[in-house]
Amino acid sequence: MYWLKIFLIAFAAWNFIVFIVYGVDKLKAKGEKWRIPEKTLILLALFMGGTGAMIGMGVFHHKTLHKKFSIGVPLLTLLNYAVIGGIMWLIYRG
Repeated sequence: MYWLKIFLIAFAAWNFIVFIVYGVDKLKAKGEKWRIPEKTLILLALFMGGTGAMIGMGVFHHKTLHKKFSIGVPLLTLLNYAVIGGIMWLIYRG
């Protein structure tokens, strides 16, 4: 159970970082400054940051009109949780 607590803390911290990155990109968009590439934002969601990305999109009203974000990020979030669920099932099935 100790590793599960560590994983949940790391997962929450990573998603908080992704949330902040989405906020920073929104600030840069408003200031017409150099932006974080869309590919990077998608990859952050893919690598277990889907929850932070979705919350960031909602809070900052960022990338919500882009289909690859409005559809892709929720799908990646589901994929994140499916992977987590699969790993937990493998560990606890016995």
